[in-house]
Amino acid sequence: MFLFPAGAVMGALTPEAASLQAVEWLVRLQDGDATPEVEQAWCAWRGSDPKNEQAWQHVEGCMARMRALPAPLAHGTLVRKPAHAQVNAARRLSLKLLALLAVGGGGWLAGGDEQARYWLADYRTGTGELRHVVLADGTRITLNTATSIDVRYDADQRLVTLLKGEIMVATARDVAGRPFFVRTAHGRLQPVGTRFAVRAGSEVTRLGVFAGAVDMVPEQAPDAARRLQAGQQTSFTAAQIGAVQALPAGADAWTAGMLVAHDMPLADFVGELARYRHGRLACDPAIAHLRVSGIYPLADTGQVLDMLTRTLPVDVRESTRFWVTVVPHRKNS
Repeated sequence: MFLFPAGAVMGALTPEAASLQAVEWLVRLQDGDATPEVEQAWCAWRGSDPKNEQAWQHVEGCMARMRALPAPLAHGTLVRKPAHAQVNAARRLSLKLLALLAVGGGGWLAGGDEQARYWLADYRTGTGELRHVVLADGTRITLNTATSIDVRYDADQRLVTLLKGEIMVATARDVAGRPFFVRTAHGRLQPVGTRFAVRAGSEVTRLGVFAGAVDMVPEQAPDAARRLQAGQQTSFTAAQIGAVQALPAGADAWTAGMLVAHDMPLADFVGELARYRHGRLACDPAIAHLRVSGIYPLADTGQVLDMLTRTLPVDVRESTRFWVTVVPHRKNS
C-alpha cells in the first residue's frame, strides 16, 4: 500500500504527494502496533518539509471532523494502542481518505479544495437523491439533491452547516434550551419554532419560511439582520439581504419528490430540472421565454422532458446520454 519506506524522510514534495503520504502515515499509525521507531520516523517526516506538516494537519483535521477517531487523536495526539473496534473504524476512515486522494489526485487536501468538505460531510446526498434525517434532539432535516451538511451539537448550541445544496428544517424544542442555528457561506440563520428551507448557492443563500420565523444575519453585515416571517422568502449575500417576496404555493414540493411550476420560464424550469440529473441539461435561448406550469416528478427527469415535448413546441436533443439540450421543435417537411 505504501509508496515510500516506513522510515523514509521525503523532501521537496509536491502538495499532492505530501497529502498522499500523510494519509498513508495515518493508516500506518492507526494499525495499533506502531513501534516507537515508526512514530519517530513519522515525526521526522513531518519536520522534514513544511508541506508535510501542512498536509498532516489537514488530514488529521478531516479525520477529527468525521468524529470516528479516538478522542486524543482528534486533539492532535496519537494513541499508542486504542481499542480494537476503534482501530478498525479509524483504519476504514483512513482508507476512505486514501481512496478519495486516489480519485482526486490529492489536490483537494493540499489545496483546501471545498469538494473535500462535501465528501467528508456528516450527511450528504448525490445528484437526484432525497434524504430524510432526524437529529438527536428530534429536529427533522430533508436534504435535496446534491446536498451536504455538517452537524455540531455541544453544550452551548445546535449548529447545522449547509455546505452545498438545499435543506428543509423542522426544528424541535431542545430540553437543554440550546439555540439552533443554520450557517452557510453567506451568514447565519436562527429559527423561532419553525419550518424553513435554505438553499446555498455560490453567490447567494435563499431562505423560505413555511412556519414560524427565522432571523437572518449576513456574515459581513450583522447590523442588517432581519426576521423573515412564515409565507415569505428572500435571498442574501454576506453583505446584504434582498427584497422579501411571497413564498409561492408548492415551494416545498421537492420534499415529496415533485417540482411545481407556476407560469415558469422554460429556461428556469430546465435549470431546476438540471439539478436532479447527471451531466449537462440546457435550454436553447430561442425558446427560453416559453412558459411551463404543472406538477412534475423529479425521480424521472427523462419522463419530464418527454412531457415537455408533448405540451410545448420543443424537442429534446441528446448529443449523448449526459449532454442534453431542449431545442425548438422542427416540423417535418
